[in-house]
Amino acid sequence: MTAYDPENVFAKILRNELPAHVVYEDEHTLAIMDIMPRAPGHCLIIPKAPARNILDVSETSLVAVTKTLRTVSRAAMKAFSADGITIHQFNEDAGGQVVYHLHFHIIPRHLSEPLSNNVQMADQDHLKGNAEKIRAAM
Repeated sequence: MTAYDPENVFAKILRNELPAHVVYEDEHTLAIMDIMPRAPGHCLIIPKAPARNILDVSETSLVAVTKTLRTVSRAAMKAFSADGITIHQFNEDAGGQVVYHLHFHIIPRHLSEPLSNNVQMADQDHLKGNAEKIRAAM
């Protein structure tokens, strides 16, 4: 496994070098809107401590991420009146990982709507509004 790259996009967001629409933050984790959402309310949970993926994350960070994952999942489901939640997490190239900082995708789902294969950045005002909806549901 390759070493953690401190220049990845999530590390830059954590250092405030890149903008993000924050949904939730605590001492150990950050929840942000995915800029290429596959459904309304698609957000990401990342640990603040450097971790390439689930294979090298500390137990402390993993527990914190899991707690935030549940908190934000509940709020996203409520905010978007979702029928369920899809959680994705990828590890290494063969596992589909693209950004090499541990992150979990939370995607609110509706029975009648398939996941989008979105490959374009969403409108920033739309993401801001979705972040506000999730925060309000917490």
